[in-house]
Amino acid sequence: MFIDLLRSRRSIRKFEQRPVEQEKVDILVEAALRSPSSRGFNPWEFVVVDKPEIIAGLSKAKPHGASFLAKAPLAIAVCGHPSKSDVWVEDVSIAAIIVHLTAADLGLGSCWVQLRKRNFDDTQTASEYAAELLGLPPGVEVSAIIGIGYPAQHPKPHSRDSLQEEKVSLNRYGNSG
Repeated sequence: MFIDLLRSRRSIRKFEQRPVEQEKVDILVEAALRSPSSRGFNPWEFVVVDKPEIIAGLSKAKPHGASFLAKAPLAIAVCGHPSKSDVWVEDVSIAAIIVHLTAADLGLGSCWVQLRKRNFDDTQTASEYAAELLGLPPGVEVSAIIGIGYPAQHPKPHSRDSLQEEKVSLNRYGNSG
């Protein structure tokens, strides 16, 4: 059941050093392309990266939270066209979670590196740095990069007790039901 996938999925930042089979890469791409988008505008682009030197470059996109990518055998840059939709951020975010859940369903681990609104250094944003590295055309922004591979760590699922049920209201904010 889908809820079981949600219950067991965790962010994975350590991967076995073995490639992801092309069949699984193809499924990840298909899943991304089947992601829902507002009014069917599909303002996203995806760059699948399996070259270690490019992934290593992407791992330097921002000062904190991206270094784990250097050891990932696969990365998918989730990009968007701000000019195609006023809700491109939401659309590419939906596509990113679809990729995450598909990876988990395939027995792969994943973790995202959020680049939008982050800096590479004092002169360039993380998205600009990644876009340059990936050869993106002007006007396409890198929202996130997802590191994917076979998990080399197996964190325990979050317990039901850890869920913040106090953040759920019934019919009106503050009603616990």
